[in-house]
Amino acid sequence: MSELWPWLALIGLGAFHGLNPAMGWLFAVALGQHRHSRRVVLASLVPIAIGHAVAIAVVLVAVLVLGTVLDLDVVRPVAGLVLIGWAIYHALYGHRHRVRFGISTGMTGLAVWSFLMASAHGAGLMLVPVVIPLTLAASPAHELAASGSLPLSLAAVAVHTLAMLAVTGTVAVTVYEWIGLAFLRRGWVNVDLLWTVALIGAGGILVLS
Repeated sequence: MSELWPWLALIGLGAFHGLNPAMGWLFAVALGQHRHSRRVVLASLVPIAIGHAVAIAVVLVAVLVLGTVLDLDVVRPVAGLVLIGWAIYHALYGHRHRVRFGISTGMTGLAVWSFLMASAHGAGLMLVPVVIPLTLAASPAHELAASGSLPLSLAAVAVHTLAMLAVTGTVAVTVYEWIGLAFLRRGWVNVDLLWTVALIGAGGILVLS
């Protein structure tokens, strides 16, 4: 079970990211409604997933590189403090720096938008508490070897992104086909607040571990 929990956590975080309108499904639905096509909704999921995966991968590579030159007892609290700091910044100033792309953007622009949104929200940082024990602990010599941390990190990105894509696609199609965007005006969970709490919680885990 101890070997399975990081993968379950990656899937759970992927689902959580997929539920967040800012991570892509809201844009996919709006784009589909603008062009009156369910196919556009489905097609937009691909660049959204690619942009999200790249944003996650950039953070994980940075963590791996730090893990090769620093002791894990240093990497953990530093990463935790960065997470907590990012959460506070996001809560105070995140609404002032929204990533804005027009509804007529192409698929390349959508991938760039997804990358920027995931980066701005600290989506990759949220995975750090899971990735450190999963990847760096698997490489006692702290080497980015073919049989060590790098393949595990790529697998982590893939598992997380597939979970995020599955939830994003399910929500996008459901909202486009049956619910409509009007329900957001009637009430929606404050995902930004949950996101901030999750970032602080993840940072606290790293600092205290």
